[in-house]
Amino acid sequence: MKYNQLGESDLNVSEICLGTMTFGQQNTIEEAHQQLDYARDRGINFIDAAEMYPVPVYEATQGLTESYIGEWLVRQPRDQVIVATKIAGPGRNFHWLRSGKQAIDRKNVEQALHDSLTRLQTDYVDLYQIHWPDRYVPQFGETVYDLAKERETVPIAEQLTSFADLIEAGKIRYLGLSNETPWGIAEFSRIAKQLGLPKVVSIQNAYSLINRVFDSALAEASRKENVGLLAYSSLAFGLLSGKYINASPTNTRLTKFEGFGGRYQKPNVAEAVAAYAEIAHAHNLKPSQLALAFVRSRWFVSSTIIGATTLEQLQENLGSLDVTLDPDILTEIDRVHSRYPNPAP
Repeated sequence: MKYNQLGESDLNVSEICLGTMTFGQQNTIEEAHQQLDYARDRGINFIDAAEMYPVPVYEATQGLTESYIGEWLVRQPRDQVIVATKIAGPGRNFHWLRSGKQAIDRKNVEQALHDSLTRLQTDYVDLYQIHWPDRYVPQFGETVYDLAKERETVPIAEQLTSFADLIEAGKIRYLGLSNETPWGIAEFSRIAKQLGLPKVVSIQNAYSLINRVFDSALAEASRKENVGLLAYSSLAFGLLSGKYINASPTNTRLTKFEGFGGRYQKPNVAEAVAAYAEIAHAHNLKPSQLALAFVRSRWFVSSTIIGATTLEQLQENLGSLDVTLDPDILTEIDRVHSRYPNPAP
C-alpha cells in the first residue's frame, strides 16, 4: 500500500480509503466490521464516513454508519486509524437533523461534531469535512448555475472560525471540503491565510472515467492551494464494474432504491461504460480494476474512496492495487473520453 501526504497536513493516508455509506442500510454491523478488518489487514489506514450516512438517507437509519464504525474503532489503536467524517450542509430538507436547519454556523458545527464523536466513540476526528457547501452551488449532477437558487449563507470566515476553535480544542485535526468548486477552494484558502485560520487540506469530489470534470479548473485550484482530492464514486455507482452491461443485477443501489443515482442515468453513459469495459477486457483486466487504477494514477488524487456491499466486492476492488496502466492503455482511455466527454458530471 502506498501512502500520500494529504495537502499541507501531517496525515499520510493510504491511496485507497474505505468508504462506508452502505453501513447500516445494505450492510449489517457484522458485515461492516468484516470490511473494516479486511481493509486494515490490506494496509488501509483511512476511513471515510458522514453524519448523514447510510445512503439513501432516512431518519430511522441516519447515524448508523458512524455508530457501526465506533463499535469497531474502540478496539483499534486510535493513532493508527485516520477517521474522516462530514457535517451536512443546508439545502437537503433533512427535517430531523438538527431541527432541519443545517447551516454551517457555530451552533450546528458544535452539535454535529459532538454527535459524530459520540457515535464514533472517539475524542477527535482526523479530518472533518463540509459535506457540501453552505452556499448554493450546482451539485450531484447539476451543470448549470441557477441564480434563482441562490440563498443566504454563513460567511466563510465565520465557518472557519467555528472550526478553528474546535481544532484548538483538539476535537478536529484538519478540515476538508466536499462537493466544492474551484472558487470554493480558492476562497476558503484565501480567507484562511488572510485571517490566520486553519487552511483546508482536502476536497472530496466525484471523479471517475465518466466524470473527469476535476481535470480542468478544479485541478488547477487543487495544485495552487495544495488541496488533495479524495475521489469518490470512482466506479460510478457500480456502473464501471461492468455488471450492468447486458444484465440487470438485483440487490444493488440502482435497482433497490428508485430514483437513486440520477447523475448516471444520462445520454452516452452506457456507451462510455461499454467502451471502457472493452479496453479492460482487451488487456485482461476487470473493468473495475481499470476504472480504479485510472483514478489512482491521477497526480491530484491523494486517495481513492471505494465502498462495497460484500467482502468479495471489496476484495476485487482492492485487486486494482496490483494494476498499473501503461501509456498505451491511457491513450486508449483518452480516445474514449474524447468520444464521450464527461457523460456523468
